[in-house]
Amino acid sequence: MMGISMSTDTGPRVSEVGPRDAWEILSNDAEAVLVDVRTKAEWSFVGLPDLSALGREVVCREWQHWPDMARDPDFAPGLLDEVGRSASRYLFICRSGMRSMQAARAVAEVLATEGRRGECLNVAEGFEGDLDEDAHRGGLNGWKARGLDWRQS
Repeated sequence: MMGISMSTDTGPRVSEVGPRDAWEILSNDAEAVLVDVRTKAEWSFVGLPDLSALGREVVCREWQHWPDMARDPDFAPGLLDEVGRSASRYLFICRSGMRSMQAARAVAEVLATEGRRGECLNVAEGFEGDLDEDAHRGGLNGWKARGLDWRQS
């Protein structure tokens, strides 16, 4: 799924990559950052991508706060202040790829407004992936189902 471009009519382009392509990018690009935008509850109870084999850590920053799911209005500038504005690529992941696409677009917009470079990529399928025929996530596709490293607290 590498290289599929998504854009809005008014915003910068955000491409999508599959989970395995995301792992390859993170393996080969020391300046790339993986940002998990799910909630604290999801990180605790569902798990997190594990980048320890790469000697790296996932950046955890909520796009929306549980339980009201209110969007963090300072998400993009706060994230860029936390990780820096010089990453080569910012990869965003959530449960299924929807929230992370919104987060990726928000960061891409801030970078474009500031005249900075940095590719924003959405990890399609997300951490848990799509619902299967039994309405369960985690087995059909996504980071976990693709056999990539992850951990649970």
